[in-house]
Amino acid sequence: MAMNGRNMRRWLACCLLLLVTAGCSTRSISDSGYTPGSDNRLYRGELSEFDVIGIDRGEAITQKDIEAAFTDKQRLSLRKGTTLMLIQSGAMFPDTEMLKPLEQYYNVAQFSGIPERSESTDAVSASYALALRLAAARGNIDTIIVYWGILETAREGLPTKALSWVPIVGGVLPDENQRMRIRLKAAVIDVRTGRWEEFSPAPIDDNSLSGSYTRAASDQDQVALLKSKAYQQAAMQIVDRYAE
Repeated sequence: MAMNGRNMRRWLACCLLLLVTAGCSTRSISDSGYTPGSDNRLYRGELSEFDVIGIDRGEAITQKDIEAAFTDKQRLSLRKGTTLMLIQSGAMFPDTEMLKPLEQYYNVAQFSGIPERSESTDAVSASYALALRLAAARGNIDTIIVYWGILETAREGLPTKALSWVPIVGGVLPDENQRMRIRLKAAVIDVRTGRWEEFSPAPIDDNSLSGSYTRAASDQDQVALLKSKAYQQAAMQIVDRYAE
């Protein structure tokens, strides 16, 4: 049965939505290979904010607890030249592109961000945050910085997938445009008191063309570029916000 104009427009809109949705994906910065899960066998998921700031979601919380949390409003600070503990959620070590900018201002102790799941549940133990702070205190470290990040990608096919008799540099015609952006957030935790602050730098994005034989390499070049830019931005914000 032939479709009228309205039904045709609806059908085209649905097809377009399916095509757009199929071309989108999200990856963790700690599992950022072209095929997530296949290149990083150590990846076991992410830490949550509750894991690292030390709030047990199963604990009975009262109004008095909330009011008491407001009594200490001392500003968090991170004096240049001091030692901090740096943790990348989901990774054994922080990415080098994050580590190097911070090392220009601080002594940086690297610590694992791979979640230690309990045997009975998929949740991280409620004592994880306290153990983390104790480990930092024993290393004479006053501040812990934990950061998270995701890479969001959208792929768009280009008209060049059709055969065109034109000179092709390298023998491969670009046939896909990949839009990618990186979003980070970081928690800064005072080891002695457990007080914390969180901030998120502005997202950074990039467009890249690739051919069918170069897509994986182009993707990883794009990941490296965005990580480098985003980490440099985050490190500078840490210095600007907390340095004395």
